[in-house]
Amino acid sequence: MSKKMWYVYIVECRDKTLYTGITTELERRVEEHNNSDEKGARYTRARRPVKLVYHEIVDSRGEAVKRETAIKRMKRVSKIKLLKILILC
Repeated sequence: MSKKMWYVYIVECRDKTLYTGITTELERRVEEHNNSDEKGARYTRARRPVKLVYHEIVDSRGEAVKRETAIKRMKRVSKIKLLKILILC
């Protein structure tokens, strides 16, 4: 049995705000943010469309939650720096 990968992701909303979340199925989750009124987050539902701008893979749900919390606590400027580091790599 293979171990499930967890993703920590950031999407940019239409109004340029950033939303951070976790999932095991990245493409499905972004699709839900854009198209599902039941499964998309309430925050992103009012700010569609969203686009994936960042993701990282972690080993467990616990690690994903910790990283998500750390990113959500960052100021916007720090999140933008995180995105720029990704672009430079």
